[in-house]
Amino acid sequence: MTDQSYQPPITALRAFVSVAKHLHFGSAAAELGVSQPSLSQALAGLEAGLGLRLVERTTRRVMLTAEGRRLLGSAIAVCDAVDDFLLDAAGDLDPLSGTLRLGLIPTIAPYILPRVLHGLADRRPALDLLVVEDQTDRLLGQLRDGALDAAVLALPAGAPGIGEIPMYAEDFVLALPQGHPLAGRKRLSPKMLEDLPLLLLDEGHCLRDQALEVCQLAGVSPDLRQTRAASLTTAVQCVEGGLGVTLIPQTAVAVETAAGGLATAEFARPRPGRTIGLVYRESSGRGEAYRALAADIAELVADGGAVTPAGTRSGGTDGTAVDLTSER
Repeated sequence: MTDQSYQPPITALRAFVSVAKHLHFGSAAAELGVSQPSLSQALAGLEAGLGLRLVERTTRRVMLTAEGRRLLGSAIAVCDAVDDFLLDAAGDLDPLSGTLRLGLIPTIAPYILPRVLHGLADRRPALDLLVVEDQTDRLLGQLRDGALDAAVLALPAGAPGIGEIPMYAEDFVLALPQGHPLAGRKRLSPKMLEDLPLLLLDEGHCLRDQALEVCQLAGVSPDLRQTRAASLTTAVQCVEGGLGVTLIPQTAVAVETAAGGLATAEFARPRPGRTIGLVYRESSGRGEAYRALAADIAELVADGGAVTPAGTRSGGTDGTAVDLTSER
């Protein structure tokens, strides 16, 4: 039974959070800059003070107990609060300095990273970005577990304790093989998808769900190809090879059409699209800093001319597009 008078030291809580993140004592000790015996001692002291077993360690693996999983979120929140307290105590110390671990989903990362990384290096030279690319659910899990500080993905995330900052909106474009009869068209009806062989990304990609939602809203049952791709680039290559068509976000058009084997067509207004935003743990206490970072990213992406900054889209560049990310 937990001793109600016990006050866990922050070093012990950081040890627990780091072990939970890495599931490896050596990696956790290296992250915290302590010896492995010191880390083990801090964690053992926390478990003794709480009267609970938080971590189970065997000769082959490290895993959290049920109690450890239950308390991890609270431990992360405490560590975030202490970090925020230290930032406040430092006065003018910029919270957007030092290392920031940023996640991005695969249908965003390859298309905005070059512009964003170069731009942030100029705007925020004290910020050291570490980038992680993964699917939405896994990024949210890493965010909740403290392995990430923030993530860029399609909104809404709809996750408890996760703050959301809309950054920009973009339309979906139909990708076609060169020479396709619809190539270059500007006012396609989504209903035409019923007559086209539609290629989708694998399960877990939000763009797959959004493509299916385009069809659902248009009231059509598309001809879904058995071919499925793990990345948007692979899907595009299948389109170039004549296996079907697919939907790509506007920010991907320049990159994916550069080789010359891909044609595109635009949907009629209102055009389907999605809203991209920055998400973060509300417990971090860094909402204002992340809003500033989100504004920087939105401006850098919008400079490319393919997107509409958040707050100006009631539906695309002409005010009539339909945002499909309100339901995920």
